[in-house]
Amino acid sequence: MTSENRMMANIGKLANFLDESGNRIEYKGNIDKHVNIIFHGRNNRIVVHKNANFNFLDIEFFGNEGQIEIGENLGVTPLKAFLKVGSESKIVIGNSVSNSMVSTIVATEGCSIVIGSDVMLSSDAYISTGDEFPVYDVESGLRVNPAKSIRIGNHVWLARRSTVSGGANIGDGSVIGFGSLVDGVLPNNCIAAGIPARIIKKNIAWERIHLSLKEPFYKPDASAIQKSPYWAPTVVDSTASTFLGYEVDEIKIFSRTKLFIVNIWKRASSRFWK
Repeated sequence: MTSENRMMANIGKLANFLDESGNRIEYKGNIDKHVNIIFHGRNNRIVVHKNANFNFLDIEFFGNEGQIEIGENLGVTPLKAFLKVGSESKIVIGNSVSNSMVSTIVATEGCSIVIGSDVMLSSDAYISTGDEFPVYDVESGLRVNPAKSIRIGNHVWLARRSTVSGGANIGDGSVIGFGSLVDGVLPNNCIAAGIPARIIKKNIAWERIHLSLKEPFYKPDASAIQKSPYWAPTVVDSTASTFLGYEVDEIKIFSRTKLFIVNIWKRASSRFWK
């Protein structure tokens, strides 16, 4: 048996575990659903709350000193996830995190992904601190796509096919639109959409109660539902909302005006030189 083979462990059940390479699982519950855990390195650790609930869990450690922590989630849709962790990297999943289809969560290069409580991941949500392959500047030889840590606050809803990439920080109570890419800082209680995602509405609150499956079947205002604790006005950090003394919205107006003037100048110049 080679040294490489000795360092690999393949586990098909979620239970307390410790191998000769220091890889360990800490779990006191009882789950018999699909579980597949692979340790390639040393001193990796998984801590799972006894009341965690899964339909599918596929975990792979690619290096040493990686860590995964998963909270309880009874009462919400069971979690279904691919989790991949590199050396000295970490994934933390809070309480009551749910999803409708399998989500992929990848932490590499010493970075962390922290997902708060009461987070809802829709179909095909993808969260990763970095890319699969390195990209370098040909002159300096330096990496241009280093991995960066990610924070997703409490009570965040990632809509279908949304992607959260390295450096993202999403505030509590926010909603990320269908197919959007988050690569920066977003405040609390906002809707953000697009590639990259930008704020399209502030001062919002969302609830887990399904529009079609839960009565009342018409929910025109807040009197029709029970409010969660995550109702709050959006607070945008002043350093993120201003640039050179101007509000971000004002900069957008200036940019559109500048583009309009440039287009007029181009048209006028083309006519003059004909």
